[in-house]
Amino acid sequence: MSTPIDVADSKRPEARSLPTTGWVALENWNRLNGLEAPKRFDNGWGATFQCRSTNGVLSLTIGSRVAYWNGLALALGFVPQLSDGLPFLHTLDLRKNFAPLLASSGPRLDGRRIVVLDPGHGGEQTGARSVLKTGFEKDYTLDWALRAKPLLNAKGWRVVLTRTSDVDVPIAERVRIAEQANASLFVSLHFNSVDAQSARPEHHGLETYCLTPTGMPSNLVRQFKDVPAMIFPNNDFDEQNLQLAVRLHHAMVQLVERNDRGIKRARFMTVLREQNRPAVLLEGGYLSDPDEARLIASPAYRQKLAEAVVKALE
Repeated sequence: MSTPIDVADSKRPEARSLPTTGWVALENWNRLNGLEAPKRFDNGWGATFQCRSTNGVLSLTIGSRVAYWNGLALALGFVPQLSDGLPFLHTLDLRKNFAPLLASSGPRLDGRRIVVLDPGHGGEQTGARSVLKTGFEKDYTLDWALRAKPLLNAKGWRVVLTRTSDVDVPIAERVRIAEQANASLFVSLHFNSVDAQSARPEHHGLETYCLTPTGMPSNLVRQFKDVPAMIFPNNDFDEQNLQLAVRLHHAMVQLVERNDRGIKRARFMTVLREQNRPAVLLEGGYLSDPDEARLIASPAYRQKLAEAVVKALE
């Protein structure tokens, strides 16, 4: 596996000239990284600033934890602040979110094109049930993976599935399969759901997750005690995780044409945090939303999701 982009490397100007903790003026960080000063736009919700590089545009709004990378929603670890008219960002967001995106368009591989596709759930672990009673998450994730495999094979990828039938594969075994395959990438496939009491109109669309960097709060915790100081094997790939997540999320939003719920960080997903390679988890829609459940039950929709994975890895 190639070495992850290390934005804290001593040769990088931001590491020599700016603090490694706390808050930094975005204008100073841009200047030290050869970027134009951020441009300000007032949109009625708050001051918005844009940063441009040859790879794209990153926009943030003061007081909002959601930024946008080339139009894709990206959840930050900390809410951007305004001081004396200048935007300030936490150094972890600059190192773990801004630098990997502005510096590179995707994770680098070392020539091995081996990807593990992980159809979520299986066997007695059914996952979410469609609100339309048409099927379970475990069925749809397996079909998604089986559709993607031959498409990736045709593009020169060796594809390993963590399961090929309706069986329960323990999380530790899914991690072991990736290790045994010496995989370049790990992609876990899932569908979202919320209970009827928690359902809101915004609970539909696509989400992509990767592991939360050490020191940063997660965007989703569920019942897991989120301890920012925790360090996991997959934290060695924080920057590459984000780059891979962006590619996959962009392809899903583009091909499936569903609501963009963003690229987010979570620490409770054991199947990601124990990986020794770039790893992401995709949520292909909400089985608790009737309209989206109807789409997910359609083979054509799952084929588009499979094609999105292939498009991202091209």
